[in-house]
Amino acid sequence: MSVLDYVFGVLFIIICLALCALVLAQEGKNQGLGAIQGTVENTYWGRNKGRSREGILKKVTVVLSFGFIILGIVLNMGIF
Repeated sequence: MSVLDYVFGVLFIIICLALCALVLAQEGKNQGLGAIQGTVENTYWGRNKGRSREGILKKVTVVLSFGFIILGIVLNMGIF
């Protein structure tokens, strides 16, 4: 096994743990009784959700999941 194999393996484990923590930190999609009044897109919270904590968590989760997939493919190719 080469050094790159160990480095990518450790990076893969770190990404796995980070993804687990990020998914658990996100809120559920249930709106509860707020769904009766209509969408939340028209409120201040709905328009600025991308800049909130939840929006940032979602973006980081997407980036880490792409890294997870790419790194998983590279590790399984066995080119190192």
